[in-house]
Amino acid sequence: MDIIKPTTEDNCKTYKIRWLILILFVLYSASNSLQWIQYSIIANVIVKFFDVSSVAVDWTSMIFMILYIPFVFPASMILDKFGLRKTVLLGTIGTTIGTWIKVASIRPDLFWVSFLGQSVVALSQVCILSVPARLAAAWFGPTQVSSACSIGVFGNQLGIALGFLIPPWVVSDGTTDEVTSGLYKLFIGTAIFSSAITICTFLLFKDTPPTPPSMAEVLKKTESDTSFKASLIALGSNRNFILLILGYGINVGIFYAISTLLNQIILNYYPGNAVDAGQIGVLIVLAGMVGSVVCGVVLDKTRKYKETTLAVYILSLIAMVLFTFTLNSGIIIVYVTSAFLGFFMTGLLPVGFELASELTYPEPEGTSAGLLNAVVQVFGIVLTSGYSIIFNKLNDLWANGIMCSFLVVGCVLIALISSDLRRQAAHNKKFIDIQTPP
Repeated sequence: MDIIKPTTEDNCKTYKIRWLILILFVLYSASNSLQWIQYSIIANVIVKFFDVSSVAVDWTSMIFMILYIPFVFPASMILDKFGLRKTVLLGTIGTTIGTWIKVASIRPDLFWVSFLGQSVVALSQVCILSVPARLAAAWFGPTQVSSACSIGVFGNQLGIALGFLIPPWVVSDGTTDEVTSGLYKLFIGTAIFSSAITICTFLLFKDTPPTPPSMAEVLKKTESDTSFKASLIALGSNRNFILLILGYGINVGIFYAISTLLNQIILNYYPGNAVDAGQIGVLIVLAGMVGSVVCGVVLDKTRKYKETTLAVYILSLIAMVLFTFTLNSGIIIVYVTSAFLGFFMTGLLPVGFELASELTYPEPEGTSAGLLNAVVQVFGIVLTSGYSIIFNKLNDLWANGIMCSFLVVGCVLIALISSDLRRQAAHNKKFIDIQTPP
């Protein structure tokens, strides 16, 4: 029996294989993102083993943001021109190559090889972050597209959570031989996992279904092709989209800053509680994973894209205020407020993707998502650096207060977005005259 089996009898069909496609992407995304924090979470061990500075270790995570900015545009063009399958294969092959390079770097004088492998993995990330919205639109119907997008984003968060948890378990501080053994286990395990995902993707991942899942996709297929440059120009002149990417960039950039400096923030109030700092980081990610899925379901149920985005943004601001003023209230309270912060800040990820798709339809989702993520990386670098300077020169209260002020600005930007959603109009279109050229 053919694995592609339609589950509806309507003109726009969905197929059972869509869930396999989505699961493969989630695992592929996780195999990449789990390596983002792989060195930094055991920085003390890496500094000692490779005899490098902590700044060098910080760069193993910063390189993900740095490389994304210039390469997101060619990656978006590849997604638009060559489709999902080729883009995903390119990313998963690159991730696998990078992981095996790191396996060959486990020697005290080969940090540069390890950094090279990490850079290859980071470069492969550009073939991931723009995919969830495109995959959801290509394979899932109107009532599931937001949930599918949120699950796609969930893969990235799953990988980050694993990146926080696994390295400290496998690699502990000790003799050179003990650290070497631990790093071998960590890197080889990651490489085998990534290789298995690559093989499965090559054999099972498909580009698009035989029949579009929604009227919006039907309309897109019947419209004339537009160049990548034309899409960029259209997006750049879209007022609502510009407001969204600025507001979205502020929110997610602040989340990156808090995550990166969480260890320093917690130890400032609770010296010696490094383990709690790590566990709070995991809790933030896990709460964010739940938030991503919940927000996706809410979008599917309500179709209130701008309203949901604004509500989540306001709740993110409230969570940031609570986090700021309860840091000295006891470690248990910090756990609770951190989970609240992660739930809403990360919950904004799929909501932002979906609102971008609605505001920019019929422009390719890969292009809009790529621009969205590029701005996020810029804000992430700027806000992380700014937070670090303010934190060290003044204190965390000043740093968090300024971040809260930025979130207020972000709320205003989102509120200024018009509610005129182009894709929703296509979803509601009852009749369409499709003419096939002779």
